[in-house]
Amino acid sequence: MRAVVQRVKESRVEVKERVVGRIGPGLLVLLGVGQGDTTKDCEYLANKIAHLRIFSDEKGFMNFSLLDTKGAALVVSQFTLWGDCRKGRRPSFVKAAPPETARTLYEHFVELLKKTGLPVATGRFQEMMDVHLINDGPVTLMLDSARVF
Repeated sequence: MRAVVQRVKESRVEVKERVVGRIGPGLLVLLGVGQGDTTKDCEYLANKIAHLRIFSDEKGFMNFSLLDTKGAALVVSQFTLWGDCRKGRRPSFVKAAPPETARTLYEHFVELLKKTGLPVATGRFQEMMDVHLINDGPVTLMLDSARVF
């Protein structure tokens, strides 16, 4: 399971020009589910993201987590995180999980984040979405439940 995590001042997702998810300060999480991912991957990433110390303290050091700051998370499914661009000019998505599996694990991930007490908004699974954000920092990190970057 892969996630691109962006610290944001605010973010929103629109589907067909209607806002379906919106947050103030917090994290925009673009989440991609790969073949072989399980609920263990969801648990690892949800815990990591909720506790990741990437918010600044009074001295400007990254010492606070999303839970510490009482921020929110906007989770957007993004199978293209599994795009392999090493060959040719068109990405291959053969390592992305099938939609049924991906939806189940995406929803499980969202529920795990909600269980931490965080406010969580979402996009819409398998929809074309416009994602708007005001990046804070910018701070953008890539997480992968199977490897360390």
